[in-house]
Amino acid sequence: MDSSLVNEDLSPVTENQKNWTVFNYFTLWVGMSIQIPTYMMAASLIQGGMNWSQALSTILLGNLIVLIPMILIGHAGVRYGIPYPVFARASFGILGSNIPALLRALVACGWFGIQTWIGGTAIYTLVLLLWPEAGSFAGAFTETFGVGIIPFLCFLTFWFMNLFFVWKGVGSIKWLETFCSPFLIIGGLALLYWAYTSADSFTMIFQTTSKFETNFDFYQYFFPALTGIIGFWATLSLNIPDFTRYAKNQRAQILGQTLGLPTTMTFCAFIGIAVTSATLIIYGEAIWDPIVLIQKFDNPFIVIFSLIAIVMATLTTNVAANVVGPANDFSNMAPKFINFKRGGLITGIIGILMMPWKLLADPSGYIFTWLVGYSALLGPIAGIILVDYFVVRRMTLNLEALYQRRGAYRYTHGYNPKAIAALILGILPNIPGFLVQIKVCDPDSVFGFFVPFYHYAWFIGLFISGVSYGFMMLSAKRMAQVAEEQAAFAQG
Repeated sequence: MDSSLVNEDLSPVTENQKNWTVFNYFTLWVGMSIQIPTYMMAASLIQGGMNWSQALSTILLGNLIVLIPMILIGHAGVRYGIPYPVFARASFGILGSNIPALLRALVACGWFGIQTWIGGTAIYTLVLLLWPEAGSFAGAFTETFGVGIIPFLCFLTFWFMNLFFVWKGVGSIKWLETFCSPFLIIGGLALLYWAYTSADSFTMIFQTTSKFETNFDFYQYFFPALTGIIGFWATLSLNIPDFTRYAKNQRAQILGQTLGLPTTMTFCAFIGIAVTSATLIIYGEAIWDPIVLIQKFDNPFIVIFSLIAIVMATLTTNVAANVVGPANDFSNMAPKFINFKRGGLITGIIGILMMPWKLLADPSGYIFTWLVGYSALLGPIAGIILVDYFVVRRMTLNLEALYQRRGAYRYTHGYNPKAIAALILGILPNIPGFLVQIKVCDPDSVFGFFVPFYHYAWFIGLFISGVSYGFMMLSAKRMAQVAEEQAAFAQG
């Protein structure tokens, strides 16, 4: 192994470290799925015009779809014990792996910021309960950054809570997920019970009708929403080897993820749908932010318990889903100088600089700009990695060469031009739609034909990049075989 390509955190795990069971992966998904953004996504679908069954079916379908690459990519983690950025070296090259690693890491930094802001907001709500005058603070800081000084300090408090578990390592994260899972389920059921009793049974809740007058109107909203839901876990579907590398066997990761991901996401989504539908009946408006809803409760005990549950839910998601991956990704850039802990610190700093309070300004921006936008980046990467591992290499990797500068994965000076070309090809068709979405480009411009493609960004990117990469790699492989045969024939 080349010492410049490896450190303790990037090395293949030992057999003794492979101790995660079906239960561990199930609780991992309980901890990651029961979170405010899941609730917000479900609730915002209701606000966007869907009825409860349409919203729940869309979320279930999206998670069943993303479960497929989650399990397939996780296979390499179990078999070879390697993290995601090392796995990416096989397709992108020893140095080229930093491209997909950094794309995934920067997205995770945004997610880290969003989750940390949500956790900080819950802490701020607790502060207001004990110190009502805290909401009156303003000044130059508020005018410059668009956020009050007290909410920002609460944001930093939750930020330090996350970094504590990062500093303790992956073992502490495993403990956190297992410990908090029962409390998260109980908290979700308690909120569901409140919706049931306050809205006078679920019959009234589920009387909310769809606002779409025609099937065409529905599908115009459905496909971008489905892409956004897939994009919700597009990051983790790439770096899932960071967790499956600790699995006892393939069964543990496959069964654990199958039982954990679609069930807990649908459970949390159902709570979001039921409670948001109930707020239409109780308050006359759809309240898609649960922290805003909690502030309407009169019982201080219920408010405090609910806010603590939100802090726990956000913490379990953030440290597992949004720090482990980017910490390894940043470590992959310079293994000698950046270990897992330092990579986690870099993630936290970038998460602050991205000003997450602006990403969560409204639900439409959350789904159609943030979630769909980054799925256009991550779908192509997933297509390349899947085709490389299952089609080109038939699940066979040279483990030692993944840590060698002059090994089988050196390609051209450490970069695989075919993977980079395929990545660009997968991203290009979605750029016009993204520019229209962020209002930089007019929808009737010369690139208007490509704008609708943006609604299917993850699917289009995965397909184009996967097919083009497979074609280029297999063609080159065949040409090399022909050249070898000709050379052998000439020598013979």
